[in-house]
Amino acid sequence: MTTLFLAKEINMAPDHAVPGKFDLLLTGATVLDPSQDLHDSVDVGVVGGRIAAVGRDLQGTASQRIDLSGCLLTPGWIDIHAHVYAGATTWGVSADALCLATGVTTIVDAGSPGWASLPGFVDYIVAPSRTRVLAFVHVSGLGLIYGPIGECEDIRYVDPERTAAAIEQWREVCVGVKVRQGGHQVGDHGIEPLRRAMQAGRYTNTPVMVHIAVGVPLNDVLGEMRAGDIVTHCYQGTGDGIVAADGGVEPAARQARAKGVLFDVGHGGGSFRFDVARAALSHDFVADVISTDLHAHNVDGPVFSLAETASKLLNMGVSLEQVVRQCTTAPAKAIGRPELGTLALGAVADLAAFHVREGGQFEFRDVTGEVMIGERRIEPHLTVRDGTVYRPQELAAECEEAVARARTMRAFTGRNFAALGWAPPTS
Repeated sequence: MTTLFLAKEINMAPDHAVPGKFDLLLTGATVLDPSQDLHDSVDVGVVGGRIAAVGRDLQGTASQRIDLSGCLLTPGWIDIHAHVYAGATTWGVSADALCLATGVTTIVDAGSPGWASLPGFVDYIVAPSRTRVLAFVHVSGLGLIYGPIGECEDIRYVDPERTAAAIEQWREVCVGVKVRQGGHQVGDHGIEPLRRAMQAGRYTNTPVMVHIAVGVPLNDVLGEMRAGDIVTHCYQGTGDGIVAADGGVEPAARQARAKGVLFDVGHGGGSFRFDVARAALSHDFVADVISTDLHAHNVDGPVFSLAETASKLLNMGVSLEQVVRQCTTAPAKAIGRPELGTLALGAVADLAAFHVREGGQFEFRDVTGEVMIGERRIEPHLTVRDGTVYRPQELAAECEEAVARARTMRAFTGRNFAALGWAPPTS
């Protein structure tokens, strides 16, 4: 493995950096950065919110020095599928503190805003967030404002030109197009929403993230997709998925992968089953990217966090090195932001430190309620976002408030009026 030493680092440090003087110095950790094939015990120095040095026993002074002995230190994690448009959609969760408490420095909303609501998303979610927030823009102008009714059932809302124009208008935030291709979402329109999403992707030269679910044949969906497009919910078990009835991987999925289509976990509240994941993994079909599909209906289980989701795959036989790649380098590449998910010199100082617990009896649940007992768990210790340090315990109150708000929205969506302290009049 490669180790970057101080002499090289100082030469490549930002112009304003003073050799041997750091704003933040992280010492003692095992550093794992797949983007540089780096897996070694090294220190990381930060100046001006940028990576200034990576090497053994870095010398000098630091405004803040943190000993991370016993920790795994990685680039900040990137969750490319979540729903964070809180207060404007039935799915949205206030994710800023939740991210910073769990090692996530970049979160991508997967289609909550359509073109019509994107300006509000930029102003009220992206702008005030400490976490970097990006978005796939839904090809339906409705976005995901109202979960109980499919957003593409009325095809008049599905507009590739307006979607593409919105992406171009807010390029700094938008990474691609989203479409959900389950029967509930598209009604009788089959793959027509997907075709329109693909058109928006071609207009903007961006990837299309495609939600797969029962109701639309997988072959039809994958046949429309291009290299770089992303299948999300690859381990879902609702039907029309990548695992065939005989337990093998559908040939169409292998053909899609061969042409460059990417496969994303997208755990969600109904889209990750242990039996499906086991079957796929037993046939060497490992997801390219791990994401949560975090939203108001799963933030307090079974998803919880990206670290929890990654721990599930770790206990199913995916190596720690691969899991970290699936949460850093791979998602950065998938969304066209290769400058993220790396500790390269001069890169933004986004980092995540974890304890990897070994030899325990840890419980993990999938969307069916199946319990898996695992021996390893990835537990967040601290997050560095743009050079600023965040610790889980300091964010606990914000996280609790976010979960409480999510439960309120869940009660509305599920018509659980008693939980809201209200009952419809009887007469």
